[in-house]
Amino acid sequence: MQSRCALGARRAHYAARRCAERALHGREGAPGQVAAASSEALLRRLVAGGASVVPGFLSEEEEALLAREVEAPLRRGRYQDAHWDGVIHRYRETERSHWSKESQEILQRVRDTAFPPGVPQLAQVHVLDLDKTGYIKPHIDSVKFCGCTIAGLSLLSSSVMRLVSEQNVHDWLDLLLERRSLYILRGPARYEFTHEILKDEESFFGGRKIPRERRISVICRNLPLPSTPP
Repeated sequence: MQSRCALGARRAHYAARRCAERALHGREGAPGQVAAASSEALLRRLVAGGASVVPGFLSEEEEALLAREVEAPLRRGRYQDAHWDGVIHRYRETERSHWSKESQEILQRVRDTAFPPGVPQLAQVHVLDLDKTGYIKPHIDSVKFCGCTIAGLSLLSSSVMRLVSEQNVHDWLDLLLERRSLYILRGPARYEFTHEILKDEESFFGGRKIPRERRISVICRNLPLPSTPP
């Protein structure tokens, strides 16, 4: 299964190539750039491993469609100050397995772009609503609950995702998650780096302020990898 997950980087080669082209060419923070890292070697390693951002993955109409569809269930709850694991602050969330036909087509496009063929995926799609003042602290998604790939759509607001190595805090990667973009984490970015969404007051990319508004992310994951027998 690990090798099939690794093959996902090749299946999503267009997304990875677009990320690499924007990240590796031009000065840091230049228009069109979506990744910046502590070193070019680290940037190349994480992009080659399958970390990527696809700007403009959604049209304005598709963003509006998804936002309308999740608005009602989200509004049934209040923004919470802290998640049960202490990672997310000022948030609401829900999980959905039933979508309109149009939304299903969008989500299938996400899956076709992000996931290796034949890898079982979680039926429930995670919808996370961050208030303008909300943020996500550094964490690594538990391998008990999801597998080798995380793919998320960004609705309503741009933001900055920061990845930091668990082994060396001086190794970091910032991803600019523009509104209507798709991000994909797999390989070292999935297992060896924490990821977080920066607070509005910390939301800078290449020295440029990235204003944070209310942000909805629609996140697809694949099933956890089977345990290796002892």
